Amino acid sequence: MKEIVNSINSCDDLKELEKIRVSLFGKKGYFADAFAKMKSLSDVEKKEFAQTINTDKENFLNLLNEKKLHLEAEAIAYEMKKDGVDVTLFNKESNSGAIHPVMDTMDKIIEYFVSMNFSIEEGPLVEDDFHNFEALNLPKYHPARDMQDTFYFEDNMLLRTHTSPVQIRTMLKEKPPIRMICPGAVFRRDYDLTHTPMFHQVEGLVVEEAGQVSFANLKFILEDFLKYMFGDVKVRFRPSFFPFTEPSTEVDISCIFCKGSGCRVCSHTGWLEVLGSGYVDPNVFKAVGYENVSGYAFGLGVERFAMLLHKIPDLRSLFEGDLRLLEQFR
Repeated sequence: MKEIVNSINSCDDLKELEKIRVSLFGKKGYFADAFAKMKSLSDVEKKEFAQTINTDKENFLNLLNEKKLHLEAEAIAYEMKKDGVDVTLFNKESNSGAIHPVMDTMDKIIEYFVSMNFSIEEGPLVEDDFHNFEALNLPKYHPARDMQDTFYFEDNMLLRTHTSPVQIRTMLKEKPPIRMICPGAVFRRDYDLTHTPMFHQVEGLVVEEAGQVSFANLKFILEDFLKYMFGDVKVRFRPSFFPFTEPSTEVDISCIFCKGSGCRVCSHTGWLEVLGSGYVDPNVFKAVGYENVSGYAFGLGVERFAMLLHKIPDLRSLFEGDLRLLEQFR
């Protein structure tokens, strides 16, 4: 009996404890055998033997129940500890995330043009030559194609080099008036301080009946937009060349770093180039079957705006995932 008591007290597993219980109280257990022996005893011996057996039975039941409750409590405590969270492993400071500076800039750009009643249009990243070049007045072997180092596939397909194909797709699908922007990723074979193989553009297009849109409308919308983005800056338009607009202009703002006095960032000119624009070339309208219409278009690089707004010197750092940079935008 002492051995059984010791085995119960030293048991540390619920399954083993159940085996001990069965060995004592099972059909073939210790107490079943003990009561079977009573048949051979006299009446006086039976009474004394039964009292002893019942006392032992009650003591073992109490001991088994106490041990079972103890082991169950230990098992629960173990599971809670295993699944629990050690709050001392964490700093008191709560580090929240933030939207990426490129996407944040993109959202701000979109917010402005949506408020000016521009729709948002999207198109495929993999384009064909017609939508990406030919319809935009860039026929095959046009020298201006060299300005855009293109990723080509087989079957005359390519990764779009600008979001202008979305303008073509929209004009082929809809009739004027059109007032739209097309934000998205574009791809060119370039990689240095100011260029990456993948970057983001927002291009805009306005088309109305002939005579309803003038260069003055383009000038107003871009001046208002640039002041919305950069604050109180001066804006100037310089003649330039783009195959899909005529006349074409580069748009500059007074340097936001030196306030126009001249610094290293603006190459001591006092001006920063920020986007291109112009009156839509008639050949573009001809390619989509438009007649008796006029319109203007513009385009900008989102990363360029993000670098200027957040004073980031190297474009590549926007895509490296360096927490030292990204944590500054929380």
